[in-house]
Amino acid sequence: MEIAQIDFNSLEQILLPSLYQNRPFGASGNLTPGEILTRLLPYIFVIAGLLLLLYLVYGGFSFLTSAGDPKAVGAAKARITTALIGFLIVFVSYWIVTILGNILGLPQVLSLF
Repeated sequence: MEIAQIDFNSLEQILLPSLYQNRPFGASGNLTPGEILTRLLPYIFVIAGLLLLLYLVYGGFSFLTSAGDPKAVGAAKARITTALIGFLIVFVSYWIVTILGNILGLPQVLSLF
């Protein structure tokens, strides 16, 4: 009886086929979960930023269309506050990852270009 195994090498080929040729990490053919996360991290930050922007716009639109209703104004303010707190969390986590990478001497992993 076999236990299910994940082949991270084929997983990367499926998720990131354009990056498969350039391996900035270990020379072995097997990928580690850390390598996959490192390659996906810049895209995760971009997606989080776009979602936060959309949520902030949604909160602003709700505020503008609340027509003075106290409950709707309160809900819109809560959405805007939540979006700003989320922005701060993403911003701080980006800089923590960047600073820790520099301290530990890791390659620059958070650049998309």
